[in-house]
Amino acid sequence: MKITINDQLMELTAPLALQQLLEQLERAQPGTALAINQTIIPRSNWSTHQVNDGDNILLFQAIAGG
Repeated sequence: MKITINDQLMELTAPLALQQLLEQLERAQPGTALAINQTIIPRSNWSTHQVNDGDNILLFQAIAGG
């Protein structure tokens, strides 16, 4: 299965939930946000949302300001 993360192609050998993928990438820290195919996925869904072949994932650090 091939996915794109922040414009870099990555190949996965098995289906993963988002939380598993982020743990493998060591990117599951607080403040991380993500979008798949231009749709924000809430953190509460990361453990159940499956990564699919061809997904384009954008990982970023959420920044609060005022």
